[in-house]
Amino acid sequence: MITADHLLKRYGRHTAVDDVSFTCPPGTVTGFLGPNGAGKSTTLRMVAGLTPPTAGRSTIDGRPFAALPNPGRVVGVMLDASAQHPGRTGVETLRLDARLLGVPSKRADDMLERVGLAAAATKRVGDYSLGMRQRLGIGTALLGDPAVLILDEPANGMDPEGIRWMRGLLRDFAGRGGTALLSSHLLGEVQATVDRLVVIGNGRIVADGDLPTLLAGQGTTVRALDPDAFEGALRRTGIAYERHADGSLRAAATAERIGTLAATDQLVLLELRDGAGLEELFFELTSAH
Repeated sequence: MITADHLLKRYGRHTAVDDVSFTCPPGTVTGFLGPNGAGKSTTLRMVAGLTPPTAGRSTIDGRPFAALPNPGRVVGVMLDASAQHPGRTGVETLRLDARLLGVPSKRADDMLERVGLAAAATKRVGDYSLGMRQRLGIGTALLGDPAVLILDEPANGMDPEGIRWMRGLLRDFAGRGGTALLSSHLLGEVQATVDRLVVIGNGRIVADGDLPTLLAGQGTTVRALDPDAFEGALRRTGIAYERHADGSLRAAATAERIGTLAATDQLVLLELRDGAGLEELFFELTSAH
């Protein structure tokens, strides 16, 4: 479990993170989102014990990161995939990390296979693509068989196959009881991967909860075969709505009520789903921050 409790970070007169609190329970993948400069990386660095908070505290399984006797065996962290020695090979990098963690060196070879880098094991990291360095960074984070993962932009530079691989890895990790916290700018991928969402804007938490609940709170997205007739039905029943540029509507009513209205008026619906997309939710939450 990851817990952030009233974290505050000031740099001189600038407040980068302001009273941030959230919890990531076991068995979940939590997406940590926010615009550039909102305080995401600073928060992750405080949780990972790399930046001391001005006030507040964070814990991993009930203990501050610095108090963990062998942190890499409890929490795997990847905050910068480029922070690997470019002159070492992939296998040298993981074998050195294995020695530091106190795990068998063979685990390095197994991990290279797991993250899809076995064929590049003897290639220097400086010659890796960004996507390959991301895979190596994830392998480093997983090397100590931790129960917690903290990943900053892990999909950056990955191709579609790599992103799909990472999604499966995270879902499998959470399915075995692990706790994962990741930041990403790829909102579509976040929506397809995470269970929970924490959104930060201007250093403060603006949303925290289960992803389906947060999306459902945005109303119902609907698209009708006869848009004019459907809008007339909405106005007649007093249901507020707004038009989207793609021709769909977002109605301030449940999907059940919208579906019942369409059936009563014999209107054909082409799309009916709870909530807006994550992109729309993200911009609504952060536009004022």
